[in-house]
Amino acid sequence: MSRRLVSLTLDTLEDLPRPCRQCVYWELDPVSAERACASGDTGLEKEAWVSQTLLEWGSCGKLAYVDGMPAGFVMYAPPAYVPRSMAFPTSPVSADAALLTTAKVVPAFAGGGLGRMLVQGVARDLTKRGVKAIEAFGDAKPDEEKEGACVAPVDFFLSVGFKTVRPHPRYPRLRLELRTALSWKSDVEYALEKLLGSMSPEKLLRPMPATSSVEN
Repeated sequence: MSRRLVSLTLDTLEDLPRPCRQCVYWELDPVSAERACASGDTGLEKEAWVSQTLLEWGSCGKLAYVDGMPAGFVMYAPPAYVPRSMAFPTSPVSADAALLTTAKVVPAFAGGGLGRMLVQGVARDLTKRGVKAIEAFGDAKPDEEKEGACVAPVDFFLSVGFKTVRPHPRYPRLRLELRTALSWKSDVEYALEKLLGSMSPEKLLRPMPATSSVEN
């Protein structure tokens, strides 16, 4: 089983699950999103948002592939690029943080550590760009029967190292300090290096070192 992590581009945008490819929940304010849905232009609006964010800010998403199949993704951006963020009762996002908007792992690939791999990819990218933390709004009462949910469950964020910074019965705001994420990665790399010998950082992050690969 091979795994790789790539950045979101206008080309890889097409590999998002169909409901997510057409979704503009985060990219537009609630009124504009409703209008886009009514006019049927959500796919174009999504593409325009990704294009603008890539040009003005840089990478705004990561996709995970397993044996060449799209298996999960995350999207992130500065709060100023995410109009929906101001609609949450626990907003605003801290000034030193980027907002992780959407995180999803395809059910067939759940439980294999892809969520943590995706978040680690975001942490590496944002650290290089001088960002101090990642914040996210989690759903404390997710409807598990609803497909394509736009707000990831609180339990997901807690499982990959986030801590609650503003509680709420439905939509708490959570935070992951990037120095914490990097410290975790360094500890894991050191342990694997001792076990496996000298290897590149990309190889050291493989969940299954003997057979897997991760690319940035």
